[in-house]
Amino acid sequence: MAVAEALAQLAHAAVRFEAYDGSAAGPADAQIRITIRGPKALAYLVSAPGELGFARAYVSGEIDLHAPDHYTALAVLSRQKIVDLTWADRWQVLRSLGSEAMRWVEPPPPQEVGAKRYLSGLYRHTRGRDAIAISHHYDVSNRFYELVLGPSMGYTCAVYPTDDATLEQAQTEKFDLVARKLALQRGQRLLDVGCGWGGMVMHAAKEYGVRALGVTLSRQQAAWGQKAVAVADLSELVEIRHLDYRDVPETGFDAVSSIGLTEHIGVVEIPAYARRLGTRLTPGGRLLNHCITRPSVAHASISRRGFIRRYVFPDGELPGVSEVVRDLELAGLEVRHEENLREHYAKTCHAWCDNLDAHWDEAVREVGQGTARVWALYLAGSRLGFENNDIQLHQVLAVKPDGSRSGMPLRPVF
Repeated sequence: MAVAEALAQLAHAAVRFEAYDGSAAGPADAQIRITIRGPKALAYLVSAPGELGFARAYVSGEIDLHAPDHYTALAVLSRQKIVDLTWADRWQVLRSLGSEAMRWVEPPPPQEVGAKRYLSGLYRHTRGRDAIAISHHYDVSNRFYELVLGPSMGYTCAVYPTDDATLEQAQTEKFDLVARKLALQRGQRLLDVGCGWGGMVMHAAKEYGVRALGVTLSRQQAAWGQKAVAVADLSELVEIRHLDYRDVPETGFDAVSSIGLTEHIGVVEIPAYARRLGTRLTPGGRLLNHCITRPSVAHASISRRGFIRRYVFPDGELPGVSEVVRDLELAGLEVRHEENLREHYAKTCHAWCDNLDAHWDEAVREVGQGTARVWALYLAGSRLGFENNDIQLHQVLAVKPDGSRSGMPLRPVF
């Protein structure tokens, strides 16, 4: 059977397949067109589980996608078997094409994290291994992140004050919402763990007069943030360190913000994480935890063999919000407020997808086609995940009680 016809059996929408053997199948005017460049693409598709085979073929350049944008392509293809082949689907392709589908047994593209090095069950979340995993994701290129994230360099869920707000307005609102929840006041001390490029600590210092310490495991983030602090003339109030949050020696902070760190530390490590952050707070101090979560603890966390763990977040895990709340309470903190912002994260990912598509050629020049394609799949897939309620974003506010006093108002006003 011709290659295009064999693959078209697995799709049930208006998708056009065009293959290296000259075959074509599907409507000629289809909005989504897939080009199979060679037999290596077939080997990837039938030799890897789930979406991993499609990702390998696309990242390596053995498959090309033609669509209005990456989100539109993935929104259509995610409903097709072609991006998530079961063993039965792969067997169907093998029966149709025979040895043509296994002519090459290809190693994964270089953008894929080695399974043995990172994804085995042993010794996850040591300081050394966490540093390598963080570097894989964040030390890509500061310029690349500027293209995707925009001027704010905010790489977490923005909060849209209105439906038509810009990404920059929404990122500023996110930082300010965190500050308001923490009740920051001039002269207080803030610790921001997993501080990224410094957006939160700079906002807290500039707008609230807070003395802020930010720590990140990414060397490139720390260097970018330190320069930004100096340019903003905030050096007297803000310090950014290249440091593991577990190694912060200071205590007595009035507030701790953790915006997008929990996803990296591992579900089994959250109790220790909560205890460590609690010990950094002064009595009456507040903690704001902002992280991606599973819709419930019954949902699976990130697959160890899936695209996200192999290409984007090595060792990343998503807790359920109930697990976060439980572990904060077990650490002696009193949970006072919680909200789900998943629709805001879908809009944030939409903006990042648009930025990447708008700067595609420059992004490819900066990091290479393979890495740019990884990010295209990742951002579009994340947007779909939040829209479909496959993943959520929760902010949990807790306080370290001062005896029986919480220091909270009768009703929170954020």
